Amino acid sequence: MELMNQPKWLLPLTTIGLVTTIRVTLSFLRCLYVFFLRPPKNLKSYGSWAVVTGPTSGIGKAFSVELAKQGLNLLLVGCNSDKLSALSAALASEFRVKTKTVLVDFSGEDIDGGVRRIEEAVVGIEVGVLINNAGVSDPTARMVHEVVGMEEMVRVNVEGMTRVAKAVLVGMVKRGRGAVVNLGSGSSVVLPSHPYYALYTSTKA
Repeated sequence: MELMNQPKWLLPLTTIGLVTTIRVTLSFLRCLYVFFLRPPKNLKSYGSWAVVTGPTSGIGKAFSVELAKQGLNLLLVGCNSDKLSALSAALASEFRVKTKTVLVDFSGEDIDGGVRRIEEAVVGIEVGVLINNAGVSDPTARMVHEVVGMEEMVRVNVEGMTRVAKAVLVGMVKRGRGAVVNLGSGSSVVLPSHPYYALYTSTKA
């Protein structure tokens, strides 16, 4: 009887709240499973090689080390010849994997030449994983018009990433397997807006 005496709007409101709670809970449980409980995939089943852009420091280097630990051969793509050579030699020595390097400066004018070198480097090898990690920002700019190297940022974060994916996907599609990871930025999703970083967040969404 008490339920019948409740306002008519209470039942639909309660139902909406219950459905929302269930959806949020299921989403949380799914994330918990995916990130912490799901058995790891055998990345070598995609192919024996992985391509990593921007591999010589930070996230890119961490990816390179982890992939080498899992026994994948590495094609390292970066803009610093000395760092590429040092990392390539270190990974080959420590993890007994094959390594190749391609020198590409995505911020420069010769993206076409760099992409051609990548296309040539992947011929004859089974690239199963692509880590599109290379990216740049300008932490000193407060407004879009103050960004130093605006065109370079777009080249690296958008054009470079897209064209590397295109070069590598050809072989993946032919074999019917592969994995592509495009590194974005939490600045484009965590905050409702990111003051002074409009261009960067747009290129890393």
